[in-house]
Amino acid sequence: MVNNRISTLFGIKYPIIQAGMVWCSGWRLAAAVSNAGGLGIIGAGSMYPEVLLEHIQKFKKASSQPFAVNLPLLYPQIEEHIATILNEKVPIVFTSAGNPGIWTEKLKENGVIVVHVVSSSKFAQKAEKCGVDAIVAEGFEAGGHNGREETTTFCLIPEVCASVKIPVIAAGGIGSGAQMLAAFCLGAEGVQIGSRFATSEESSAHLNFKQAVIDAGEGNTELTLKELTPVRLLKNQFYHQVNQAYEAGASTEELKNLLGRGRAKKGMFEGNMDDGELEIGQISASIHKIQPAAEILDEIRDEFIALKNNLAQNPNFNF
Repeated sequence: MVNNRISTLFGIKYPIIQAGMVWCSGWRLAAAVSNAGGLGIIGAGSMYPEVLLEHIQKFKKASSQPFAVNLPLLYPQIEEHIATILNEKVPIVFTSAGNPGIWTEKLKENGVIVVHVVSSSKFAQKAEKCGVDAIVAEGFEAGGHNGREETTTFCLIPEVCASVKIPVIAAGGIGSGAQMLAAFCLGAEGVQIGSRFATSEESSAHLNFKQAVIDAGEGNTELTLKELTPVRLLKNQFYHQVNQAYEAGASTEELKNLLGRGRAKKGMFEGNMDDGELEIGQISASIHKIQPAAEILDEIRDEFIALKNNLAQNPNFNF
C-alpha cells in the first residue's frame, strides 16, 4: 500500500493509526487494529497503573504486532505509567496534553519511539526540538480534548508539514479512505482515526454511547469548556447544562464543579447518556453502524487505494 516514513517507523503494513481514546481504547481494540495491519493504541489516560499493566499484557497475548500506549502528560500517576511502559518494553508511545520535553529523552534512551499530539505548527516545532520521532497534527474536528486554536484539519496539516522535518500524522475529521487520501495530498504520511474505532465492536465504550454516536447528525457536537480543557462533546443533557452555565456567567471554578469527576466514564463507559460527558468528533455524522475494527480498517484502506488509482480517470479532474 504505502511504504513511507510512518509505516517504516512503526513497522506496520498500513499507516492507519487508531487513536488512544479514554474509555474506548483497551487491549481488545488495539489488538484488533494491529492484527489488521494498522497501529493499535492502548489509551492510558483512563487507567490506573495496574490496569494499564493488565491491558499491555493482554495485548501481548492477543497480538505479536507493534502497538503503542497513549499517555496524557498531565496524568497524575505518570511516573508509574512510564515505569510500566519501560518494564513491559512498549515499543511506541504517543504523548499528549503537556510538555513533551519532560519525558521524551528518557523514553528514547530506552528505545521507545515517541510521537506527540499537537494542534498548531508552533507546538509541532517545539515537539520536534524535544526529539520526538513524529507528530500527530489534530484538527478542530477531532473528538475529545482539542486545541484552543480551532484550526481545521485541512488548514492545519499543510502548515505543520511545512514547519517540521519529521513525519506528520493527520487527525481530526478522518474516517474514510477519501479523507485519508485528502490528508496525504496535504502532506501527511499517516492518519489517526478515533471516532470510527470508538464505535467498533472491540471498543470498550458502552453500547449506549456507540448507538448515540450512530444516531448523531451534522451539528450534534461542539467544542466547549475552553476555560478548563477544550473538549468536543456530543450534545446531551450535560452539554445543555454547560451551555446554561455559560449563559448564567459561570466562573471557571463553577464550570469545574459542574464537570466534577468521572463524567467521561459515566457517559462513554457506563452508558449514562444524560449526565455523562460524551466525547466524539464531527465525523460522527458519517458513522452509521457498529463494525469490527478490522472491517473498518479494510474499508478505509480499500477506498484509499481505489481512489488513488482512479484519480486520473475522474471526470472532475478533466480541466
